[in-house]
Amino acid sequence: MDARKNPFAPGAGTQPPELAGRSGTVTDAEVAIARAKGGLSSKSQLLLGLRGVGKTVLLNRVAEIAQAERCLTVSLEAPEANRLAEMLVPPLRSALFKLSGTEKAKLAAQKTLGVLRSFAAAFKVKVGDVEFGVRPETGTADSGQLEFDLAELLQAVGAAAREDASAFVLLIDEVQYLGSQDLAALIVAVHRVGQKGLPFVLFGAGLPQLAALAGDAKSYAERLFDYPDVGPLTREAAVDAIRAPVRRQGVEIDDQALDLVIETTKGYPYFLQEWGYQTWNVATASPIGAADARLATRGAIERLDRGFFRVRFDRLTPKEKHYMRAMASLGPGPHRSGDIAHALKRPVSSVAPLRGGLLTKGMIYSPQHGDTAFTVPMFDEFMKRTMPGWEP
Repeated sequence: MDARKNPFAPGAGTQPPELAGRSGTVTDAEVAIARAKGGLSSKSQLLLGLRGVGKTVLLNRVAEIAQAERCLTVSLEAPEANRLAEMLVPPLRSALFKLSGTEKAKLAAQKTLGVLRSFAAAFKVKVGDVEFGVRPETGTADSGQLEFDLAELLQAVGAAAREDASAFVLLIDEVQYLGSQDLAALIVAVHRVGQKGLPFVLFGAGLPQLAALAGDAKSYAERLFDYPDVGPLTREAAVDAIRAPVRRQGVEIDDQALDLVIETTKGYPYFLQEWGYQTWNVATASPIGAADARLATRGAIERLDRGFFRVRFDRLTPKEKHYMRAMASLGPGPHRSGDIAHALKRPVSSVAPLRGGLLTKGMIYSPQHGDTAFTVPMFDEFMKRTMPGWEP
């Protein structure tokens, strides 16, 4: 097939040509945004799932919905070791400058910029005074106590959005990387803004351990958020994800090829895009058949090994790599911590720090107490390919 017309889009957060199997999540987001904009109570959401299931894609789609509804929309990604205040101030400043509508709304935006300037100064966020162009709102969001100040800041932003007959929609990806204090402050802020009845809704995304982290930060988090589970696609949705883009190019793919792709990828959206991309490129005629899908598998695995898997593997220390290889020797998981220690021929207590470090890096998670699983689908197979002669 003509590679220039390849419809598939394997990439981090790249919108797939067919957002299959996610209509329920998208509809829930549309309802939440509409309710917030209409001044009604709207529950914030934290999307949970492994790597490669399309959480970032969904957040991007929600951002598009919010922007189409003229909401004040701010999108963040929480990389490791960055403070929430540092990440929040620049995009929020930009969004407030764009707030338009009535003169009352503009005045509210100016006042909120003053609050933001006070907040930035309190947390030593380096944004020049000239860039704000407003006086600080002394006494608001400037105590230096994040739990208190963040709530005041988000309340001010929500009030400005209300004056514009809109809503404030905050989107944060990789929420599990927020420090414990930042996460606790964010939860408190969402709670207090909701209590004030302001038009605000948070959409976050993170690895499966995020629900437990939120609960540990503030016990009422389990009641404050909905936690949609974003997992692999059903067979029907996986078929749509592959067949619909192909047909839009005037090409067919037979059922045997689809079965092979879905079985190999286990329905994970990122892998479906990679296999679809490779299968299209190796096929020479329509319909695309099982032989094409089999031929594409080698190229797909090579690309995943060089990119998707490798970038995560390279973040590990040598000892962490051995821990992950021991996990892989037991299969895809989840596995008991004692079984992993046994595979390493070491006491459980001696490998606990390794497990803790891998949890922090988001490489593993604990589905339930004492269990450990990979956050990256098919990572066990990659570890076996990368460390074939491993011994404990």
